[in-house]
Amino acid sequence: MQLHISPSLRHVTVLPGKGVREFIKVKVGSRRVSYRMLFYSLLFFTFLLRFIFVLSTIDSIDGDHSKCFSIGCLGKRLGPRILGRRIGSNVPEVIYQILDEPVSKDEVQGKTDVPQTLQEFMSEMKQSRLDAKTFALRLREMIVLLEQRTRTAKIQEYLYRHVASSSIPKQLHCLALKLANEHSNNAAARLQLPSAELVPALVDNSYFHFVLASDNVLAASVVATSLVKNALRPEKFVLHMITDRKTYSPMQAWFSLHPLDPAIIEVKALHQFDWLSKGKIPVLEAMEKDQRVRSQFRGGSSAIVANNTEKPQVIAAKLQALSPKYNSLMNHIRIHLPELFPSLNKVVFLDDDIVIQTDLSPLWDIDMDGKVNGAVETCKGEDSFVMSKRFKSYLNFSHPLIAQNFYPNECAWAYGMNIFDLEAWRKTNISLTYYHWLEENFKSDLSLWQLGTLPPGLIAFYGHVHVIDPFWHMLGLGYQDNTTLADAETAGVVHFNGRAKPWLDIAFPQLRPLWAKYIDFSDKFIKGCHIRAS
Repeated sequence: MQLHISPSLRHVTVLPGKGVREFIKVKVGSRRVSYRMLFYSLLFFTFLLRFIFVLSTIDSIDGDHSKCFSIGCLGKRLGPRILGRRIGSNVPEVIYQILDEPVSKDEVQGKTDVPQTLQEFMSEMKQSRLDAKTFALRLREMIVLLEQRTRTAKIQEYLYRHVASSSIPKQLHCLALKLANEHSNNAAARLQLPSAELVPALVDNSYFHFVLASDNVLAASVVATSLVKNALRPEKFVLHMITDRKTYSPMQAWFSLHPLDPAIIEVKALHQFDWLSKGKIPVLEAMEKDQRVRSQFRGGSSAIVANNTEKPQVIAAKLQALSPKYNSLMNHIRIHLPELFPSLNKVVFLDDDIVIQTDLSPLWDIDMDGKVNGAVETCKGEDSFVMSKRFKSYLNFSHPLIAQNFYPNECAWAYGMNIFDLEAWRKTNISLTYYHWLEENFKSDLSLWQLGTLPPGLIAFYGHVHVIDPFWHMLGLGYQDNTTLADAETAGVVHFNGRAKPWLDIAFPQLRPLWAKYIDFSDKFIKGCHIRAS
């Protein structure tokens, strides 16, 4: 394409191509039009025509019309929309109409000819040569049937997981019985823990003090073993083991026969604490009320599963609320740490479903800045499923009492591995606040929250939490299997919170080795109860 302009700027000639004699001649008749403006306008349109021609040619050569990379292609697609025309669809409108109709839950009930799989559906379509309306009806029937079956299967899965996680496995029951028998027959299983010369260390604040409350001997042994084996100065570690009356003998027998020297282990039952034997104990009263209210409010697992209107996730949450651990004294006792250990200034509290993979003594070097509870936040992190918990995840903000006092997007934090400054705690009313809100929840028929000790803990420790590095506490290994073994091995402490505890058959197999590596499967008690690595 060529452009010729006369010296007087009165004639402009545009030639379409070299060697072509045809041309377009424009005569400018009036000087009222700016020659300079006309020149630049023609120059611009000449360039634009050539540019569109080249791009359209490329778009035609490219065979993939599903992608838009050029102006020509974009023009074809955007043009009809700009002009208000609807782009045609190959899908008949009747299919959209039928699929958009409300679906009755009884639509496929009693029907035996609904296709069960995609292969059956396609085979029927090819053989019958059905019209679009019949095609859409059959497709909807198949989808409704599969949705109903998926919901039923999901609820059954949640029910079975609830049963599995709430029951005591035969192997753990066997271990407790064998150790109780050993305690009664073997003097070595009844040794004082710790020995008399080490008793002063129990109240010595120059040691690193850890507290573990558990009625699970096997789980407690893994926590204790992983704690000591990864310690750089195990001789400075003191582990205070708290258990209940029924588990005291098996727990003492285990740690008497499996010492973790040079660390110091104390095994103590709750009834041996002087504080718990004096007057009314709020935690015991709260447990009694909680059990009474839940038995009236929930209606049992069969009633929960029988609900046909609620989503499977809601049913799963209600089943989880029935877990015995939420009414366990071991779960509530942490709110009384200042009274249980009046001589100690700082402790690290450990749940029995964690595994320690590093030395925890640096936790004592963290400046708590006057706060009571050092914890990992659970609202930020790479794992958006686990690390997305805020107050609204645990508290019912549709209740005015919660909505008036708290912010739904306040970041939550985790129980499981917490640093507690007991000196700072004793200067607060945290424990009173905890029981005040427990009472409010009972009055509202558990409508403020439904699960466990974390919701009232979030309230009681509000404003008293010091955020620590996520390295110290990786969560979620008991309710989602997206975490890889390699990722979990990079954390200082991993937490199997959730139903899939590592000592259960429903544990995630790729994560269980993190826990099983701290068990001696050649031990006579472990072998005798058929406890295996997988």
